[in-house]
Amino acid sequence: MTEKIAVIGAGLIGRAWSMVFARAGRDVALYDVDKAALLAALAAIKLNLADLAANGLIDDADAVVERIAPVESLDEALRGAAYVQENGPENLAVKRALFRELDAKAAQDAVLASSSSALRASLFTEDLPGRARCLVAHPVNPPYLVPLVELSPAPWTAVATVERTRVLMESVGQVPVELRKEISGFLLNRLQGALLGEAFRLVEQGYCSMADIDKTVKDGLGLRWSFMGPFETIDLNAPAGIADYIKRYGAAYHEMAESAGAPETWSAALTARLETERRQTLPADKLGERASWRDRRLMALLVHKRKARERIGG
Repeated sequence: MTEKIAVIGAGLIGRAWSMVFARAGRDVALYDVDKAALLAALAAIKLNLADLAANGLIDDADAVVERIAPVESLDEALRGAAYVQENGPENLAVKRALFRELDAKAAQDAVLASSSSALRASLFTEDLPGRARCLVAHPVNPPYLVPLVELSPAPWTAVATVERTRVLMESVGQVPVELRKEISGFLLNRLQGALLGEAFRLVEQGYCSMADIDKTVKDGLGLRWSFMGPFETIDLNAPAGIADYIKRYGAAYHEMAESAGAPETWSAALTARLETERRQTLPADKLGERASWRDRRLMALLVHKRKARERIGG
C-alpha cells in the first residue's frame, strides 16, 4: 500500500502535482474550494495524460487518472494523507490561514509542503504548533514535465522533514535540490532573474532585439544547459577545468558585471515595448496554443534525454 498524497488547490500547479504523484503509483486526493475548478482540473489532467501516453512517457493514462480522486472537503483530502502539497494563491495572509488549518487538521506526522514560488516558509509557519513539519517544495512549471523541485526549509523545519520530502520526490521521478538556508526567490528564480536582468538591460540599451536574446539562449546556452549545468559547462570549456577557466576569463566576467551596474527597474516604457514586440510575434489569443506547443517540445526533449542517457550515459 502506498502513501496517500493530498494536493490542495486544483490550478495549473495542483493538477500537475497530481499527475506527478499518480503516475508514480501514489493515491492522490485533489481538493479545491472551487468545485468548478476541480472539474476543470480533471478534464485538463486527462488531456495532459493522453499527451504523455502518446509520447511514450507513460504506459496507461487511464490507470493514472483512476489514482486521482477529487474530494469535496479539506477534511476528506487530509484524512490518512502522509504528505500534503499546498498550491494556494501567492498571498501571505492566505498562506498563513491555510497552513493554520492544515496544521490543525492533517495527521500529526504528515509533511506540509507549499508550492510557493516567492514566499519563504518562515513567513507563514512560525506560529504553528507543527512548524517543524513544514517547508516549501517549489516546482518548475509544468512539474510533470520539468522535474526540478526546490526544497526550502524554515529555520525550524526538522531535518527529518526535509529528508522525507527528498526521498518522496526522488521516488516519484522529481529532482530535488535542497537550500541550506532561506533566501527569497530560492535558487531557480534567482538564477533566472540574473539572466533576465541582463537580457532586459541589453534590449533597453539598444544592443540587440528581444528575439535575438531568445535565440542566444535557446540555440546557444540552452542546448548545453539542457543536460549539464553552468559549473560543469565552464569546467569543460577550458583545457584544465574550472580553475583554468576562472584564470582565463574571470577578469572579463568581472568587467561585464561592473558594466551592468546596479539593478534596474523594468520600466513601464520597456514593458510596453516588449509586449508590443511579443504580440506581433504571438497574438494574445494564441498564448494557450503556444503553451501546448511548449509542453509537446518538452515531452520530445524528455524522450530524447531518456534515450541519450541509455545510449551514452548521463
